[in-house]
Amino acid sequence: MMNWITNFVAAGVIIVAGYILAGVARRVVRNLFLRRKIEATVADFMSNALHAAIMTFVVITALGQLGVDTKTFAAVIAAAGLAIGLALQGGLSNFAAGFLIVIFRPFKKGDVISGAGMEGTVEEVHVFSTTLNTADNKRIIVPNNSLLAGIITNYTANPARRVNLQFSIGVASDLGSAHQTLLALAAADGRILEEPAPMVVNTKLVEGGTEIELRVWVKTPDTVGVTSDFLARGPAALTNAGIVGPDKTVYYVERK
Repeated sequence: MMNWITNFVAAGVIIVAGYILAGVARRVVRNLFLRRKIEATVADFMSNALHAAIMTFVVITALGQLGVDTKTFAAVIAAAGLAIGLALQGGLSNFAAGFLIVIFRPFKKGDVISGAGMEGTVEEVHVFSTTLNTADNKRIIVPNNSLLAGIITNYTANPARRVNLQFSIGVASDLGSAHQTLLALAAADGRILEEPAPMVVNTKLVEGGTEIELRVWVKTPDTVGVTSDFLARGPAALTNAGIVGPDKTVYYVERK
């Protein structure tokens, strides 16, 4: 009788001490994750998983103290864990991918990215998926594993980007004058960065002329606006300078 009471008290002490230890471990792990600026969702998930693992061990130990056959109990838990793991294999891979995204930060909330065949602004990185908002305001939920398994392009990670604008110049026009016209247009726009300096290069021959490319550097938020404006203003400036496009007139010769 005394042995049973002693074992019961010992089991109670194990459970209480284990519960306190599990709580402390959960808080320490969560705070550690948050100090390293890891997403709170991941920090909560990992700390709760640690708490559950410790409490499982504590309960098994307490049952053993009471004389319960813990080997059978542990085997049942292991089998159940294996079955759950196999059932959630896809979810676990998405969780692992989400964890890696948060750790290595290939993108963050607010970045414009493309990946897994999708493109949009990152709204939030969840444990199992990432939410994107498209330019036309559609919400896309992308599994983290699909996103991390392919190539990710981050359009807004760097503070500046180069804008490349192509124009076709006819053989009757002077390429040097075309270069100077476009460079003057770029110099007059305050959004164009001075360094790296704007430049114009001849890229390839096209039917009836040459394709040239204006390359300018802008702050990343100005990329779309500069592209749109220069596609309208560039041809107009070239026309005003007397520079014409390729002559693609087709002549028909009638044989008699």
